Amino acid sequence: MQAALDVQVSRVKEIWLAADRQDQRVQDLLNAAQAQGIMVHKAERETLDKIAPEVQHQGCAARCKPLESLDEKGLLTLLESLDEPPFLLILDGVQDPHNLGACLRTAEAAGVHAVIAPRDRASGLTSTAVKISVGAAERVPFAQVTNLSRLMKDLQQAGVWIVGTSGDAQQSVFETSLTGPLALVLGAEGKGIRRLTRENCDDVLYIPMQGQTESLNVSVAAGVCLFEAYRQRHL
Repeated sequence: MQAALDVQVSRVKEIWLAADRQDQRVQDLLNAAQAQGIMVHKAERETLDKIAPEVQHQGCAARCKPLESLDEKGLLTLLESLDEPPFLLILDGVQDPHNLGACLRTAEAAGVHAVIAPRDRASGLTSTAVKISVGAAERVPFAQVTNLSRLMKDLQQAGVWIVGTSGDAQQSVFETSLTGPLALVLGAEGKGIRRLTRENCDDVLYIPMQGQTESLNVSVAAGVCLFEAYRQRHL
């Protein structure tokens, strides 16, 4: 909730706080809400249980506008406004909102300008994804596109180099140049990126691993690739 209040234009419309909470975190929420003119209600725990059933609300609940995703046009407009080479993460077929939230958190930490996913057969910004992102979903632009292959071609025409990931690639992430305008593509754990998505990549790399583990969770793989790119881009 604090992350939603910290952005310049908050999507929070109304807040309920447990009457028995008097700690500093609650005071910070009250101050942030007051600064933005957001109505705050004190309520009993039983009332919060009804407002947010089956959720560990920890004594706080809010009514919010849904987070909005960018479309293709909005994403390309965002890239045109950048004053540095674009750095993007494309998630192909990641359906678990926990994984999406973790990837958003990692992407923000690595300095990614936007995270992109297809609209079909992929997770969107659900409440779970937003919660797992620990505030990153409020700050990292997220684009859901109707035709991922077409968008990848548009990115290539805009000068973005698209690098996919696959266990059978010939070049490792540590041997590949990841500087300049870049989009990294990762697929769902086990399945990887789809055939058509791979065909639209400019290059494909793999993450070298020891032991008998066949694949990494997509959020872990994203961390490895994104921070190798971060290292190269900030040498």
